[in-house]
Amino acid sequence: MTKDLSGIDAIAFDLDGTLVDSAPDIREALNAALKEAGLARFDLDTVRTWIGDGPDALILQALRQQGVAADEALRTQLRRAFDAATLAAPLQFGGVFEGVAELVDGLRRSLPMVVVTNKPTPLARAVLDAAGLLQPMAGVYGADAAAQRKPAPFLLQAAARQLGVEPARLLMVGDGPADLLAAHATGCPAALVAWGYGGHAAAAGAPPAWRVATPQQLLLTVRESRGVRGEEETTTATRFF
Repeated sequence: MTKDLSGIDAIAFDLDGTLVDSAPDIREALNAALKEAGLARFDLDTVRTWIGDGPDALILQALRQQGVAADEALRTQLRRAFDAATLAAPLQFGGVFEGVAELVDGLRRSLPMVVVTNKPTPLARAVLDAAGLLQPMAGVYGADAAAQRKPAPFLLQAAARQLGVEPARLLMVGDGPADLLAAHATGCPAALVAWGYGGHAAAAGAPPAWRVATPQQLLLTVRESRGVRGEEETTTATRFF
């Protein structure tokens, strides 16, 4: 049975692991920061499992993994270096997931879209710009303070208010437990993508969600639910930059 999205007025996308395969770039930025501090570096598979809670949590994981005391001065130094490396090369090694560019291009004529991410806003905007996905978004809601990070509802609530939609009509699309838990806390429906970093973990510890196998599936479901086909969709999303 096809998922009914006729009650959806807007879509909120997670960023890392949902729109972009940014794990290689996150690893490079983390390792550049660790190298500068004379600390051990990590392989891609390890770093990928840490992605989802933002750079501060990522740095803390790296320090704990090698038994280094996570004092504030060191964490601040590492975060400053991580941000600088990210802004210098936001998406040099990773890229947009297959089918996502077509998904975004197809949805922009149908529904307003925003990005809701635990990456701080300046870094998120840089990555989206490098990916060619910034302009279609009606807003970018990054976690600029620890209390704002998903699974807290803060970012989704802010997005819903700015868009002027009820949370129940804002679909959260993400790849991990934090996305699903934030949606549940906000009262948003949720979709869990199969191509990201945290889908298997979400199955065990997060609320139920619609499982999306491919970006094409999401695009076709939106079109079918709204009773339109391809280029018939002409609605342009309002921009909130």
